[in-house]
Amino acid sequence: MATLTLPQQASIAASSILGKNSRRCRQSSPRMQVSARAAMRSSPDSRAVPALQAAAAFAIAGALQISAVPVLPANANEFSVLANGPPTESHLVDDAGVVSRVNKSDIKNLLTDLEERKGFHIDIVTLRKLTSKADAFEFADQLLEKWYPTVEVGNNKGLVLLVTTQKEGAVTGGPEFTKVVGDQVLEAVVSENLPVLATDEKYNEALYSTCNRLIAAIDGLPDPGGPKFQENKRESNFKTKKETEEKRGQFTTVVVGLLVIAFVVPMLQYFAYVRK
Repeated sequence: MATLTLPQQASIAASSILGKNSRRCRQSSPRMQVSARAAMRSSPDSRAVPALQAAAAFAIAGALQISAVPVLPANANEFSVLANGPPTESHLVDDAGVVSRVNKSDIKNLLTDLEERKGFHIDIVTLRKLTSKADAFEFADQLLEKWYPTVEVGNNKGLVLLVTTQKEGAVTGGPEFTKVVGDQVLEAVVSENLPVLATDEKYNEALYSTCNRLIAAIDGLPDPGGPKFQENKRESNFKTKKETEEKRGQFTTVVVGLLVIAFVVPMLQYFAYVRK
């Protein structure tokens, strides 16, 4: 049995409703039918009947279409990243849309060269926000287990996650990957490269510097280090205690002066008027 489309279903429903009315008219007496036809010919509103039929069909089609729209989950991006699997060649899933085209190419070249030379595969993932997990590390571990479900497959795999809204990141990987990189570099990347640069919305630099630091650790080279938080700390908009007290003293002086003018000057004017 062929499946009908929504417009076809709406048209059938409208025709059924209108057909019932027409059958009722046919069952009436011949005199009533002649009177009805004469009234329709004489009435200007009869011309609107086809338009009303079409409008009814479209209204029913619209209602069916709205009822058929699926409700997407609020965290559809996270589920899509989990379901789509790891990137095949680019090494990057930029779900947040913050990585430039040039940086995508640079990251791909870096990580492809690393895999060819050392056999370690690193994936980069960006998300705008997290809603299904408590923090970036929990989702990164879930993502790694989903993409590489066995120890043999995920042994030399690494995963870098950057969440732009929370300004945080995570680095996880298989046993061999974490062993070669070392806990010191892993902790430094998570506490320096990713959050510090993400706070200033330098997402491209955060990811590229993270890749360089992980590759240097795998190659056995000296750690290039990461950005210092003090160097990237934004200037505070809050006043110090001393500045607040100075401003408060100036404000008090101005207020007292305005009060004196508001009360004393009218009094002097009144006394001067009374003496005259």
